Amino acid sequence: MTKCVAIIGGGVIGGGWLARFLLNGWDVKVYDPDPEAERKIDEVLVNARHALPMLYDHALPPEGQLQFCSSVQEAVQGASWIQESVPERLEIKHAVFAEIQAHCRADAVIGSSTSGFKPSELQEGAARPEQIMVTHPFNPVYLLPLIELVPSAATSRTHVEIAKETLTSLGLFPLHVRKEIDAHIADRFLEAVWREGLWLIKDGIATTEEIDNAIRYGFGLRWAQMGLFETYRIAGGEAGMAHFIAQFGPCLSWPWTKLMDVPELTDELTELIAAQSDAQSGDKSIRELERLRDNNLIAMLRALKQQGSAAGALINAHETKLRAPHTDGVPMQTVNRSIPVDWTDYNGHMNEGRYGQIFSDAADAFMIEIGADSDYIAGGNSFFTVETTIKYLNETLAGQQVKVLTKVLMSDGKKVKLFHEMKDEADHILASCEQFMLHVNLTTRKSCPPLAHVQTRMDALALAHSD
Repeated sequence: MTKCVAIIGGGVIGGGWLARFLLNGWDVKVYDPDPEAERKIDEVLVNARHALPMLYDHALPPEGQLQFCSSVQEAVQGASWIQESVPERLEIKHAVFAEIQAHCRADAVIGSSTSGFKPSELQEGAARPEQIMVTHPFNPVYLLPLIELVPSAATSRTHVEIAKETLTSLGLFPLHVRKEIDAHIADRFLEAVWREGLWLIKDGIATTEEIDNAIRYGFGLRWAQMGLFETYRIAGGEAGMAHFIAQFGPCLSWPWTKLMDVPELTDELTELIAAQSDAQSGDKSIRELERLRDNNLIAMLRALKQQGSAAGALINAHETKLRAPHTDGVPMQTVNRSIPVDWTDYNGHMNEGRYGQIFSDAADAFMIEIGADSDYIAGGNSFFTVETTIKYLNETLAGQQVKVLTKVLMSDGKKVKLFHEMKDEADHILASCEQFMLHVNLTTRKSCPPLAHVQTRMDALALAHSD
């Protein structure tokens, strides 16, 4: 069954939502009265198509269909999810919700990207308040997984559970905020840091760049993988959080911050902040800054993915759902993925070690196909690579979609020889690899024949690939 989402408001946030759904195989209908909406959304999609596939070691599903609509009615009809991302004015949101509910399905989830309003405020005057909830994302929505999911007492439990399931299927992390509050959870922290930053600039203590450096070279890196409290738990040493609080708790009574006071955003202060920020960014355009941000996020998220930690664990879980079972194709397709930015070198193309990685992944897929999977290995048997011969035939670039096709050249007892070809979407061969493997008993660490069911499967593939 085709999955369809309606995006109402296609700005920075709405465009990010659109990309996340579209690249995960959903059909998307979007309405935005801005005459430049289609151009802006196309530019967001360029970045999203570059970035999101790089997080995974398996291809995303085929893109859905994108349709630009001329009215809210046209956009929401038939959609099972409706994401509202219109300006942060309550009267505008109320008018939009009224129009949405006049034409949408009663079982559809209506999520609002609002960063400040409570769901009960959004539901005022609504025909079906049980449909409406806050689903507040973080920019860029196509890369950052956090969604603050905030229902009110009037939101139906069924709609909340559908929302959680849908968001998780997109590789997102729905944080269920159980008690509604202005600005939810995350933005309250951001607001506190923002206020302190304004004072530091106004008082001439720091520039915008110095404040950003304090974050990105210090606690920002810790927060990215451990958050606030776990970071401070470690700071407490062996005695833990209680020791940390005992040591640093008295500081809370010192007049360090001005969080209960906000400097007036005068024209002078606004111009100072703007000038410092523009100088900090240099001559980069907004699209260049977005691409730099996305590439940095990809590298950090993939590092967390390799460790199976924090947001990386979420990517691993989503990738498991993306993997389709292998078939008896001739040849077998053993890899289907995008080349991530952290696999490239100073020449801008994939470095030699990563070719070995991708053909190793192909061999792993072959092993799983013949039954030499994790259970087989846990039982004390596996295949070891003895020799590989790799030929580099064409450049492979970051963001390029590639596949590996694998043939069994030889299946002779404990010996197996594979031939891999890595190709681009146009079927051009980028590289090839001939790989010789031996079956090994992991207890004796010596070669031996594979178990019968693995040998049978291996022989069948060799026969199928013999021509």
